Amino acid sequence: MTTTMPMLESYPAEINLDRGKLAATIDALIACAEACTSCADACLSEDSVAELTKCIRTDLDCADICGATARVLSRHTGYDANVSRALLEACAVACKACGDECEGHATMHEHCRICAEACRACEAACRDLLATIS
Repeated sequence: MTTTMPMLESYPAEINLDRGKLAATIDALIACAEACTSCADACLSEDSVAELTKCIRTDLDCADICGATARVLSRHTGYDANVSRALLEACAVACKACGDECEGHATMHEHCRICAEACRACEAACRDLLATIS
């Protein structure tokens, strides 16, 4: 169980976003950041590590962007839709790039398959929430 929705429900002021979609996106961001970090670490342990340099780089970039986006979306006081929109757009791009890269290694490395799935889910969640921001 995550604490995302209970924390959003306990926020004492209005939130200008659908709390359910916001919680789902934050959860997807956190899951993706964890998957990407774990995938990068697993890639470093593979015998073919030299061939996984781009994968490691995209994993780490995606993890950092997802983590930052999750933290910003978890703050609501003084909310700035422009900042949230820019982060969600950047995150969707990073998730697509990482998902594409990991998918290319998915038949050889299970961690890449799992990471690609997390990236695809996170990209979809980011785009879904983006569609609701005016």
